[in-house]
Amino acid sequence: MSAITYRVAREEDASAILEIYSPFILQTAVSFETEVPTLGEFRARMASIMQTHPWLVAEDSGRIIGYAYSNPHRARAAYQWSAESSIYLSESARGKGLARELYDRLFTLLRLQGIRMVMAGATLPNPASEKFHLRYGFQTVGVYPRVGYKFEAWHDVGWWYKEIPQQPGGPTPFRAFPELSSEELIQVLGG
Repeated sequence: MSAITYRVAREEDASAILEIYSPFILQTAVSFETEVPTLGEFRARMASIMQTHPWLVAEDSGRIIGYAYSNPHRARAAYQWSAESSIYLSESARGKGLARELYDRLFTLLRLQGIRMVMAGATLPNPASEKFHLRYGFQTVGVYPRVGYKFEAWHDVGWWYKEIPQQPGGPTPFRAFPELSSEELIQVLGG
């Protein structure tokens, strides 16, 4: 890999992102989706998430090789300081530290938004995801046994959490992702 850059996803990235995500749908139980969303559906999904939470991409020489995003953990107001995270890398980008780099930037943005707790779930077994999340400082919550059925088999889902340190006291008001300034984004993602 040459120089990797990180930036906020754009609508026109949807096709390249979907190209990374589709094999996880079609060939694995990593995603419980059973059909690849249309490009229009996927663009709408990205736009909806980015109304409140970040979606980042990693590029190698202008080609998207991975992405990470966050979305609300639950809809009720008391959960507004909690989020879920997801990360997907192209096959050629795995095992090179890219996941850590993406999560470092994602979690910095989440801290700026006032998020204090991030959850991650993964279909089990998934040794790479389990190992990564634990190395990244996530703590195990537990396992939902046989919660999803795909490819004629029941699958467990493991859950982890990671606390993002904030200032002592009560929470700061949640800031939706579009409320972050361009200066804050540049500081986290580079120019």
